[in-house]
Amino acid sequence: MFQVQIEGPHGASETWPCTANECHVGKSEENFIVLQGWMVAPRHATIYREARGLFIRDEGTRAGTAVNGARLQAPYGPLQNTDEIAITGYRLRIRDDLPTTIVEPIANDVPVAEGPRIDFAVLRSLHERLIARMDFRRVDTAHMADAELRTKTRDLLEDLLREEPTLVGDHDRGALLEAALNEVVGLGPIEGLLEDATVSEIMVNRFDEIFIERQGRLESSPVVFSSEHAVRSVIERIVAPLGRRIDESSPMVDGRLKDGSRVNAVIPPVALKGPSLTIRKFSKERLTGAHLIQFGSADERILSFLKFAVEQRRSILISGGTGSGKTTLLNILASYIPADERIVTIEDAAELRLYQPNLVSLEARPANAESKGEISIRDLVRNSLRMRPDRIVVGECRGGEALDMLQAMNTGHDGSLTTVHANTPRDALARLEVMVLMAGLELPVTAIRQQISSAIDIIVQQSRVTDGSRKITHVVEVTGMENQVIQLQEIFFYQQAGVKADGRVAGRFGASGRIPEFYEELVERGLPVDRSIFMDDGAIEVL
Repeated sequence: MFQVQIEGPHGASETWPCTANECHVGKSEENFIVLQGWMVAPRHATIYREARGLFIRDEGTRAGTAVNGARLQAPYGPLQNTDEIAITGYRLRIRDDLPTTIVEPIANDVPVAEGPRIDFAVLRSLHERLIARMDFRRVDTAHMADAELRTKTRDLLEDLLREEPTLVGDHDRGALLEAALNEVVGLGPIEGLLEDATVSEIMVNRFDEIFIERQGRLESSPVVFSSEHAVRSVIERIVAPLGRRIDESSPMVDGRLKDGSRVNAVIPPVALKGPSLTIRKFSKERLTGAHLIQFGSADERILSFLKFAVEQRRSILISGGTGSGKTTLLNILASYIPADERIVTIEDAAELRLYQPNLVSLEARPANAESKGEISIRDLVRNSLRMRPDRIVVGECRGGEALDMLQAMNTGHDGSLTTVHANTPRDALARLEVMVLMAGLELPVTAIRQQISSAIDIIVQQSRVTDGSRKITHVVEVTGMENQVIQLQEIFFYQQAGVKADGRVAGRFGASGRIPEFYEELVERGLPVDRSIFMDDGAIEVL
C-alpha cells in the first residue's frame, strides 16, 4: 500500500491511499486518481510497484510529467518521500508504506524463459556462424514448412556446437541451442512469453526493455532481445507471410500471428528508441458468455439480455477504450448469431473466431511499395453488401466506413455488430458523427444523427477498471431523436463501491428498472419475453 498526497493548483490538498500495485492518474473517470484540467490527458501517468520500490512513468502525454523539476523521458524510480511530481499544476508526493527490496543491477546477459542465463555475445556469434553456414542457394527457406525449417536449423546448430565445443563454455547446452533456434527461426526470447498462458500482452519498447501484462497488471519482463537487429528480424518474420511490409517509407504495420494474436510494430525513424513491438495475445481457449461471468465482466442478466438482443436482430455498437476487451466481447456476442444466417466479418487484422457454417471473413490490405493495391475497411464494407449477408460484423469502425455500416444497418442488415473507441455511450455517438463526416460527404448533422438513431439499437460500454479487470459498465438502448438529440435509455450499469484490501475493485451490476422499447414491440407480436431481469434488487455483488 502507498499514499498519494495531492496539492491542487489552488492549494487544496488531499491524500489517496492506494492498495493496488498500480495506480493510474488522469482525467478519465476510470483512473484511480482523477485530475481536472484541459491539459490533463485521459490517462496521464502511472505509479506502479516493482521489486525495488515505486516507479512513475508518463503515458506519452503532450503536457508531460515532471519529477523534481525534470520532465520524464523514461520511467523514474524508486520514488522517495521527498520526490515532488508535477502534473499540469498539480503536485504529488508519494509515501510508500511497504519496505523496498534491494535488487542487484542486471548484468549483460539474458535469461532465456526462466532458465539459465545466456551471454549475448555467444548468442550473436552462434547466429552469425549459422547464417554463414546455411546455403540459401540450395535451400528454399521461403517455401519451407515451419516444422521442417526448425528441424533443419536445429540440425545445423547441433553440428556447429559439436564442431566448436568452446562456444558452449559454461552455458547450458540445451538452453543455448533453444535460444539460438528461437533467435533464427522463431520469435526470439518472447517465444516463452507467448507460451505463457498467464501473459495477455507483450510490449517491446526497445530490444532490452520489455513489459508484459499479466492478469491485468503491467510488469517488467525477465527476458530481453540481444540487439535491435534481433527485434527487427522478428518483426519482418511476422509480417512477411501476411504480404505486408515494414521499412523506412512505411515504418508502421499491423498484423497477426498464426494463432490470431494481434501485432503492431513500429521502427525508426518513427520509433526513437529502436524497433517497437506490441502483441496482444489471442486466447487459445474459445471464450463464451460463461467466461464473462467467471471473470466478473458481466452478470447473468446482462448476458441473457445481450444474447436475446443478438437473436432478435438488434444492431449493437460496442464502445470502449484501448485494451478494454471490445474485440473479445464482439467475438462472444457474434457467436450468438443463429447458424442459419450468412455472416460477413470485416477486420483490419483478422482476430474474430466464429464457428457458424455460412461465414465469410475479409481482411483489409495496406498499399504496396508503389503505394498501390490498398483495400480499406470501407472498400470491404461496400463490397460485402453484394455478398448477400444477413449480418455484417466490422471489427472496428475508425473512419468513413461508419457511414457505409450505418447505411447497411438501415437497409436490411439489421442485427449487425461493430466496435468503436469511446469512453461513454454518449461519446460513442459523437465519434460516429465525426467518422461519418470523414467519409467526405457534406451531410447535415441532423441527417447523420437520424441515420445513427435508426441504425443503432443497443450500445454496450466496455471499460477497464483500476484493478486491470474488464467490465461491462453500461448497456443503453437508443430510443430515437428528440430536439435533434439522440435519446438514450440506460438498461444495465456497473456501480463501483471502492477498492478491496487486495487491490481488486468492489462493486455490483444493476438494472435501471426500465424496459427496453423493443421488448414492447415483441410483446405486440405475441413473442414471450422476460421482464423480470430489468428489476434491480441491488444485491448482486462482484468480488
